Amino acid sequence: MSLQLSAGEATATGPRAENQDALRIVTPTPALAASKGSLFALADGVSQCADGGLAARATLQALALDYYATPETWAVAQSLDRLLIAHNRWLQANGGGQPLLTTLTALVLRGRRFTLAHVGDCRAYRWHADTLELLTEDHVWEQPGMQHVLKRALGLDQHLVVDYLEGELHEGESFLLVCDGIWSVLGDHGIRSILQAEAEPTAACQALVSAAHLAGSQDNASALLVRIEQLPQSALADTLAQLDQWPLPPKLRAGQTFEGWQVESLLGESRQSLLYRVHDNQQRAWLLKTLPPSRHNDPQAGPALLQEEWFLKRVAGRHFAEAHPLPQRQHLYYVQREYRGQTLAEQLRLNGPLALPHWLEIAPRLLRALGMLHRRNILHRDIKPENLLWSEDGELRVLDLGLAYCPGLSRDEEHSVPGTPSYIAPEAFAGASPSAQQDLYAAGVSLYYLLTGHYPYGEIEAFQHPRFGQPTAASRYRPDLPTWLDDCLNRAVAANPAERFETAEEWLLLFERGEREAISSRPRPLLEREPLAVWRGLALLSLLANLVLLVLLMQG
Repeated sequence: MSLQLSAGEATATGPRAENQDALRIVTPTPALAASKGSLFALADGVSQCADGGLAARATLQALALDYYATPETWAVAQSLDRLLIAHNRWLQANGGGQPLLTTLTALVLRGRRFTLAHVGDCRAYRWHADTLELLTEDHVWEQPGMQHVLKRALGLDQHLVVDYLEGELHEGESFLLVCDGIWSVLGDHGIRSILQAEAEPTAACQALVSAAHLAGSQDNASALLVRIEQLPQSALADTLAQLDQWPLPPKLRAGQTFEGWQVESLLGESRQSLLYRVHDNQQRAWLLKTLPPSRHNDPQAGPALLQEEWFLKRVAGRHFAEAHPLPQRQHLYYVQREYRGQTLAEQLRLNGPLALPHWLEIAPRLLRALGMLHRRNILHRDIKPENLLWSEDGELRVLDLGLAYCPGLSRDEEHSVPGTPSYIAPEAFAGASPSAQQDLYAAGVSLYYLLTGHYPYGEIEAFQHPRFGQPTAASRYRPDLPTWLDDCLNRAVAANPAERFETAEEWLLLFERGEREAISSRPRPLLEREPLAVWRGLALLSLLANLVLLVLLMQG
């Protein structure tokens, strides 16, 4: 479910010779809308400058292009501020000795939140349940006779100061952007009356523009109205926007109740995280993950934790842990379901290498899980037996997305090689960017290790610079492996990425085909191949047995 909007706009020159207002509505592709949002903007060029119309149009053009080119990891306000500061310099330098001046009111709607950027004397209103709320401040001089003179505008000063406002969206509400040619004539009362009378956005904007000129406005008149029709499910951007408001949870104790969760025990404590076992009001077991106090001031720790939660929600399915929605969360943590069972590392430690039938159950489930992950544009980067849980409900679940990576969203420290050395693909040691093939390599090493108790290239220690030649065939340790399976594993752990499987689906297809061929190539029982001969043989044996018994009876 995505954010659903309806929008309308209208502008008119009025008595002026030129319309120096500019309007812009940008509704990008669904993927870009999810990461960067939809953009709505109104600019009113200052007539006293070299070319106010050019300033307004150029500003909205730059805004529409440059905003969507900023990194997805930047906050909306950060992206807007950086590009507006740069554009302010451009306006000052391209007026032929006189700066180009314009006001700007821009609205970005992303996920379940809005961000408003404002400089000048256009206005932004919030309209909901017959209530009209002014969201902006007019940047004009307050002295009598000076109310039309701008204190702030794009291009006016070397150091640009923009007002920003962020908040939550509500279904059914509307945002209205209007220039001073409308609000200065109609006032809030007149605007409210028109919004009450006209429900459709375009009709409302046209009514505002017409009413302003009929009321005697001597300026250009422009209006833009956008209504929130449907809100999406919570997204990563929404969660990150609240990060500054969430403190770390206090140290939790067994038996304590915390935000509705009953704390059972502390399961794990490290420099990176704290993990608690908790129960909900139905006594179901969950795991609460948060940060230790030592990472409170780490600027990367909080976003990384919430990104991990977002990855879990994005890949919701039977192969991954369920993430709780936490609608009333007031601290920095997330909660996921706990599943009874054993990791495959524990099974290996307790029982030795897996029996082939059990292994054949696990392998395709792991490939399906990786396929689902990669289709969501997420790379796990730490596939290993310790992170593979065989649950009591008969499902294989992939755990721990703490190192997961989303291209275009995640950022790594330079020269870092995340993961467990023995499962890291050779090209990653050489500095290659994360890829799905590296996950598949780790899956190959994991499956190899579960079958044999050995690594295809031997164990690799941290800080070691390994050399990769030819992997040792798994059949050396497991002579019971069919040839097709041995070949499949050799391809999965090939040192050269070009020799490996490109996708999990390709590997799964070959795996399933190999299983079918192996079944079809098994010799059929003699009864199936020659039923007549078998029954004739049994009849002859029965006859001979009866004759022997008869002879014995006669002799007795």
